[in-house]
Amino acid sequence: MNGVVYVVYRLNEQTKQTLAGNVLLVVCCLFYLAWWLLAFKPTGAVKGMKSGLLLLPALVFGLAGIAEIIKESNPLKLQTGLIPGSFILLGGIVAYLILYGLTSVVLKRHVTTELFLIVGWAVLMFSELNALYAEGYFSKYTAVVFIIITATAAAVSLICYILYYKLDTTLGYYDGAIPLVLTAAVPAAISVFVII
Repeated sequence: MNGVVYVVYRLNEQTKQTLAGNVLLVVCCLFYLAWWLLAFKPTGAVKGMKSGLLLLPALVFGLAGIAEIIKESNPLKLQTGLIPGSFILLGGIVAYLILYGLTSVVLKRHVTTELFLIVGWAVLMFSELNALYAEGYFSKYTAVVFIIITATAAAVSLICYILYYKLDTTLGYYDGAIPLVLTAAVPAAISVFVII
């Protein structure tokens, strides 16, 4: 434990902010997951404010986490990573517009906030990985591996998003939980690799 504290202490302030942002995002996802598991249980779901109150800390921790990560990984400022940060932001906007059209027009899926959250999360993680590479905390190989992991997690989340309304209540319950687990696991894993 002392070794972990020492390693975190030696990180520069920007990377400490990134780690703090990751921890806040994980906590956000845990509150969101707890709400999902209670509010969408196939039997005995907890409705209304009893479960909805879990969304308030999810929102607070999520916004705080995003703010901490953006301080360090702002794609508009970072131009020295694997790719220019502005390309990541532009790619996210284009991806959202394409996915919006694909899911709503082609697949006839009702578009919800989750689509924006999935794409926004991927852009945030790609920006963070770009910054960690630029600062020398991640080698090119490690950064690329985590980019692939992030892209895979986003793709799985999108598949779950598309399938949700086609599934019965029980399968939909598990389907909806998968993206929340993935969006917590990726920043947690990134943080572990920064520390070790």
